[in-house]
Parts: sequence; structure tokens; C-alpha cells
Amino acid sequence: MLSFISYTGIIASIWIVAGVIIASLFYPNYSHSRQFCSELGAAGSPTQKLSPLINNYPLGLLFILFGYYLISTYAESTATVAIGIMVVIHGLSTWVCGFFPMDADPYTTTPTIPCQIHSWSGVVLLLSFIVAPAIAVFSDTNPTAIRVFSLICLLGCFYFTYRLSVSFKERTNPGTHQRLSYGFQILWLFGYSVFMIA
Repeated sequence: MLSFISYTGIIASIWIVAGVIIASLFYPNYSHSRQFCSELGAAGSPTQKLSPLINNYPLGLLFILFGYYLISTYAESTATVAIGIMVVIHGLSTWVCGFFPMDADPYTTTPTIPCQIHSWSGVVLLLSFIVAPAIAVFSDTNPTAIRVFSLICLLGCFYFTYRLSVSFKERTNPGTHQRLSYGFQILWLFGYSVFMIA
């Protein structure tokens, strides 16, 4: 069982890419460049029920299991335990985002309560995978390679989060920048997961 748990970070990194692609196949005319990933599970969308089932709920479990693996296996390392806690928080936020759908229109000026919960949970989700690699960067117990890798992923996330805010205001291609922003976070998870089981 422990051997499976140690791979859950890698599995989650691959699952999230495959899950978004698969769910989008059941959403007519869905645009990966113009639409957010969360729009797959938005209220009233063709994939409102399907997307959380194949994305949020299994992904949340995988994140939580990997966080548990880090906390339980590296209990003597404060930095690794802190990273594990951030991964667990990421998993819980993923569940909340799946249970409370965003509104169909991401530009609505009067979001519903479920959409507000979804949005705030999304903020926690984003921050948890900013704090986690930041801990890895400043932990002197990590080798230089993983610290540099974590810093690169952080900078990539920051840059494309900024680009996301610009493209959202301009209503151009926020989907592309959201995927790249979160993509750097998932890339970090994948790389960190490989490092921890190597």
C-alpha cells in the first residue's frame, strides 16, 4: 500500500491533464484557450456532473494521499511535513472546487454563493502550491537541483498568473494562461514527487 501512495503525486500530475482532456470531449465546442478548466464543471454545463467525478474527486484523493505520504514518511523533516500539509490542503480545496461549481459565466458581476465558495477555494488551491515549492526553495535539506527547479516553477506560475489576469480583463485567452500557470504547479508536483521516491 505504501508503495502505491508514494506514487500518488506522479499519478495526480498525469491524471489532471488526461482528466481535463477527456471531460472536454463531452463539452461541445469547448475551447481550452478561451475557457477555464472549471467551466467544465460549471453550473449548467454539459459536463457539470462528469467533470468533478473524473477530475476533482479522484484528484483530491490523490493529492491528500501524497501529502499523507510526505507527512508520515518524512516526519523528522519540518520542511517536508509542511509541504505535505500544503499538498493535503490542495487536495481538500480540489474537492471543494468540485462540489461547489462556478457560474456558467465567469464574467458575471453577481456570482452565486456556490461560485463564491468555488472562487475562494480556488485561491487557497493556488496559494497552497505556491507555498509548497517556496518551502522547497528555501529548505537547505534539499539538493540544489530541486531548489532551482522549484524556483523556476514558482517564477513560471507567477508570470502566467499575471498573464491570466491580463487576458481575463481583456477577454482574450485566459484558458491558455490558466493552464500554463497551474501547469507550472503541476510540473513542480511531478518533479518533486519523482525526487522524493528516487
